[in-house]
Amino acid sequence: MSPSTEAESLFTPRNFAAFLLVSLIWGGTWLVIRDQIASIPANWSIAYRFVVAAAGMFALAALRREPLMLTRGGLRWALLLGLFQFTLNFAFVYQAEAHITSGLVAVMFALLVVPNAVLGRILLRQPITGAFVLGSGIAAVGVALLFAHEWRSSPATLAEVLLGAGLALCGILSASAANITQAMDGAKRQPFLALLAWSMVVGVVLNASLALVTAGPPQFDPRPSYALGVLYLGLAGSVVTFPLYYGLVRKVGAGQAAYSSVIVPVVAMALSTLFEGFVWGPLPAAGAAITLVGMVVAMRGRANAPPRRATPEP
Repeated sequence: MSPSTEAESLFTPRNFAAFLLVSLIWGGTWLVIRDQIASIPANWSIAYRFVVAAAGMFALAALRREPLMLTRGGLRWALLLGLFQFTLNFAFVYQAEAHITSGLVAVMFALLVVPNAVLGRILLRQPITGAFVLGSGIAAVGVALLFAHEWRSSPATLAEVLLGAGLALCGILSASAANITQAMDGAKRQPFLALLAWSMVVGVVLNASLALVTAGPPQFDPRPSYALGVLYLGLAGSVVTFPLYYGLVRKVGAGQAAYSSVIVPVVAMALSTLFEGFVWGPLPAAGAAITLVGMVVAMRGRANAPPRRATPEP
């Protein structure tokens, strides 16, 4: 194995371009998801998304002449990622958007760094700084203000808003479990794109099974916008972004890569304003600003990545 090397900077041109692309694409996925749940059961829409994404990921691996099969023990890691990242996470997110606006769900996901830090401390022994605790507390106040606005201005009842928040929280915890799984040594020893592709296959199987049980036979919305949304979420929102994002995690560390969670909700809230009728006022503006400031403070407390080891040659 190669000796330890220092983590790269996020602000090298190549890394920063990847960071911006991931942030902008993911910022736009929230609104597309909102359209996806308009007429088709969520699990069927998720299954279609990852049929496209898995095919695209295998094609990308073949194009880059990387392995298409997992090594010994790889199926276990694919099952875990498929369950946490590509089934539970997305199922909860899609359901949450049926109750609260897509921009608000995106802002909640800015808090993903909190369970990441807690689980990382427990399972990976990564330190938690005082700045991180302070920033997380500030962000929690901002999210509370946003939910107060959502309750006061939305026709949804308090119970519906709380249900949407609870579903989003479950999605955050599922995504966090997937992030920690991906950071474990056993997962990191698997071929990178092959692990993502087979995890997506697991997601297709699990989501289709859930859809059959809960919603019956396959359903598909004939609208061109629905089909284009499936392609956008599967190709741009998954095949393009997941390799870039996890590549950044490996190069610059999870702390710096997580700065995307500050840009993503800004893009999502702007789109929610344009297409979902989200109305800004003093309360939501203050809530969004406080949340984003809190996330910056929190992530500065985790921005210094530890030295990384070079990936061993096959």
